[in-house]
Amino acid sequence: MQTSQTSASFQSFYNQPTQQIDPYGSSTFQILNNDSTGSRSQGTEVSFQTYPEQFFTLESTPATDYATYSSPSAVSVSSNRSPFSPQGSLSYASDIYQPSDNTYGSPVSGSSGVEDENKLLHALWVLRNELLGPESDTDDSGTFNGVVTQPSPFTRYNRILEMAPHMDLKQLLGACAEIVAEADMISLSDRQVAISAAEALMEILEKMVSVSGEPSQRLGAYMLEGLRARLLSSGSIIYKKLKCKEPTSSELMSYMGVLYQICPYYKFAYMSSNVIIGEAMENENNIHIIDFQIAQGSQWVSLIQALARRPGGPPYIRITGVDDSQSAHARGGGLPLVGQKLAQVAQSCGVAFEFNGAAMSGCEVQLEHLQVRHGEALAVNFPYILHHMPDESVSTMNHRDRLLRLVKSLSPKVVTVVEQESNTNTSTFYQRFCETLDYYTAMFESIDAGRSRDDQQRISAEEHCVAKDVVNIIACEGIERVERHELFGKWRMRLAMAGFSPLQLSPSVGNAIKDMLKEYSSNYRIADFGNGALYLGWKNRALATTSAWR
Repeated sequence: MQTSQTSASFQSFYNQPTQQIDPYGSSTFQILNNDSTGSRSQGTEVSFQTYPEQFFTLESTPATDYATYSSPSAVSVSSNRSPFSPQGSLSYASDIYQPSDNTYGSPVSGSSGVEDENKLLHALWVLRNELLGPESDTDDSGTFNGVVTQPSPFTRYNRILEMAPHMDLKQLLGACAEIVAEADMISLSDRQVAISAAEALMEILEKMVSVSGEPSQRLGAYMLEGLRARLLSSGSIIYKKLKCKEPTSSELMSYMGVLYQICPYYKFAYMSSNVIIGEAMENENNIHIIDFQIAQGSQWVSLIQALARRPGGPPYIRITGVDDSQSAHARGGGLPLVGQKLAQVAQSCGVAFEFNGAAMSGCEVQLEHLQVRHGEALAVNFPYILHHMPDESVSTMNHRDRLLRLVKSLSPKVVTVVEQESNTNTSTFYQRFCETLDYYTAMFESIDAGRSRDDQQRISAEEHCVAKDVVNIIACEGIERVERHELFGKWRMRLAMAGFSPLQLSPSVGNAIKDMLKEYSSNYRIADFGNGALYLGWKNRALATTSAWR
């Protein structure tokens, strides 16, 4: 974003030089080191070779030697908020996991290899005798008239079950996902074979996962629930086990507060967007901000305060907050509460302020709801919300692109987009499963760095604010799957098709995030590849991007 001069109010926040872009294709993460005393120490830089679209790879990248299948609609376990949804706005249409009965079993150390092997042998015996008869002991793969024939589903599942005792957690999850994916594609008789094999693997997986274990065990617990929900729905059974009492507003606020404290994902969205908008509105006296996920409105407190200190006096500020009615549950009240809070902040700073609440989903927003006026400088904020809008793969209405075209028609001075760097929208089920395993492994590791393994608040925060989305990605299809992430390259194409042009981010944006990350683990890193986005990552996996458009 090109600006003639950054205001003194914003300059005071950013005092570190921005990193240089390597013209030869290598990218640099700024690694910020914190010593054990909490003091800030000099950071180091690590370079990575970059390639189009796929910039990061976890060391735990999912195996790719499984076959890929597509999958039809599955059980309704829907969530309309992402793990990055702003503080206090995360609420769900469906129920949330039951934490009290410890359905995920105990860690690996508490399981018996002999017992697991016996269960597998029993499962094999059942498959042989009930489905193929007692004489079916041979491999049916081979050649016929010179043509290689494929083994039957039973034979392949038989091999997977025999190898199961020697697989680690990640391999077992992948094998189970492969079978669940195939269960949607095969005949009714073979489907029962697949279901039996998948259930046998789930028996083993239950011994290997725990909501209070290592990050992989915790994520495995929720991915196992997603697989079970999807598998049982393929047999026309609605999986009820996930349902429990909706948390109270105070509980949900507490869960979101925990994640806000121990992870920088919300602050990354709030801070980067505020710097971008603040600089774009530097010389404007009549400002209108449209926030498509206003939540508690907390993001705008610091911006109002910064604009109040602007040389020459503060501008007139109007904020339109879009948020669906379910968020009232998390707030303990509707959007008027947000307006009152922001009005009090503005009054204390001597800023003329007006609030307009639009209590609806982004899919429902029309021009008249935004109350745009002639002569005002318009900024539009999309914080981790566009991926909830169904696109052309879900509905002919294509609200994702419709909303972008609507915003472009308003001729905004700046649009900020913050999204998760993941690809779960139109990929096949098995590809989506592997991507989810890879992405959320990094996220669960980052959460683990902020709280101890047995911290009950951390467990509850993961369960109510992250795990729900994992299950939605795995178990649901069609309109019921609301977690539909896209990589920045795809967002860039969508925004370009809607008529937007990218704005170059100023050094102040990166410097602000670097300074903020000093409060967190040195494994958090940022990178600017010169493609219009600033990336936030954990180790060598990108988790979120922020970008500006006009």
